[in-house]
Order: sequence, then structure tokens, then C-alpha cells
Amino acid sequence: GDAEVTLRLPPPLERPLDVVREEGVAKLMDGDKLVAEARPAQIDVDAPDAPPWDEAVAAAKRGYENRHNEQYNSCFVCGLDRGPGDGLCIFPGPITEGSKTMAATWVPDATVAHPDGMVPPEIVWSALDCPSAFPHIGPKGVVLLGRYAVKRMAPVRRDERYIVRGWPTGEDGRKLFSSSALYSEDGTVCAVSKSTWIRLDETPAGTT
Repeated sequence: GDAEVTLRLPPPLERPLDVVREEGVAKLMDGDKLVAEARPAQIDVDAPDAPPWDEAVAAAKRGYENRHNEQYNSCFVCGLDRGPGDGLCIFPGPITEGSKTMAATWVPDATVAHPDGMVPPEIVWSALDCPSAFPHIGPKGVVLLGRYAVKRMAPVRRDERYIVRGWPTGEDGRKLFSSSALYSEDGTVCAVSKSTWIRLDETPAGTT
């Protein structure tokens, strides 16, 4: 179902973490340290119409060619060092030059789908993640995810063409708010997200 995740610490990699469930809240623990907590949530996002496929292709091309931020090159979702089968290859770029509304294309392959062709929820969550950051970071900025909520409305399937759109919804000091949406090629909304990002003044260790 719909859920909201709040990150308390950067999730450590390459070691097992524990999930503890308490009164409807799932807590991700690294020993006695709370890394993240997830809870059910009602998510209300008024997704705009999807851009046409060709416009999303052009936006992704701009995003790929104009990226100057090496901090995210290894990112599973948007990393330029990732190729098909090694990442999602979603490269958000401005819909028009100078726009803060981002778009990209995505064709899920067999590496991120179940044998029946269905793309699992965690991959859909991933696909909506970076497109909600790029409205705020531009080509050089650095942000970290603080809170993330996703609502899924339609199944996502392997080898079908999808469009992702991300747009800013506000700022409060270092907190940056945005939403994103995943559409089928015919414009059907498959999932939406709401995010809170934290702007960093300096590049943190471990973001590469």
C-alpha cells in the first residue's frame, strides 16, 4: 500500500540490517541505531499530464549531456556510469531549457522484473526517486533524501515504455520539497511520489 519513509541516518551498505515492526511502523535498524522508519500514509499528489514521449526523450538527452555532478555517477537510478542491466538508466533533464520541471524515459528490463514481467514495488520507488531531486539540484548541486512517500496506482511491466516527470513544490530553508510521477506511454499515471530533500553546503563523505 501507500507508505512514507523517513531516513534518520545514511543507510550503511554491504552489511545486513534488521527490520523491527512496532504498532504499524517498520523500523530499519543498524544494531541499536535507527536508520529509517516506514509507516502507512495517505498521499495526495495532483500529477500533471505526462509530456509526450519525444519530449521526454529530448529532456533525458539534455539531462545526460549537461550533467556535471559526479557525485551521482554510480547511482542505481540515474548514474552515468551505469548501463543497461546495471541500473535503471533514468537521466532526468529539463523539459525545456531552464525549466525546473524534469522528465526522462524508462524501459524496465528483465534485470528489474519478476519472471512474470511485473516490476516490483521497490524498483518503482527507485524510478520515482531521482526525478524528484533534479528539480532542485541542477547540474552541480548535492542533496540527500530526508522523507519519501509513494502511491502506486497501476502495474508496471517489463519492456514497456514509461515516462517519469519531476517538479518542485516548495522550499523551507535547507528543506526542498518536490513530487514525481510515473506514466505509461499513453499517459496513464502508474505511481506518484512526494519527497523532502536536504540541501548540503558541502559534499558529504560516501556520496560517490
